[in-house]
Amino acid sequence: MATSTIQLSQSTKKSLERMKLHPRETYEEVIGRVLEDLQELSEETKRELEAARREIKAGKYKTHAQVKAEMGF
Repeated sequence: MATSTIQLSQSTKKSLERMKLHPRETYEEVIGRVLEDLQELSEETKRELEAARREIKAGKYKTHAQVKAEMGF
């Protein structure tokens, strides 16, 4: 991992501090979580999710119990 020093305003630093899930969480971890939350799903993933929703509505799915039975559990 590369190390970098960045300048933050006091208000930004305080905001990051408030976002920590626990006291020992690093700013790297906080920023990583924020960036992950901001990343939008790709168009391909959106299409795949919509296709899956249509299949479920059409009854084209198997329950957990059905899969277990097919696998012999």
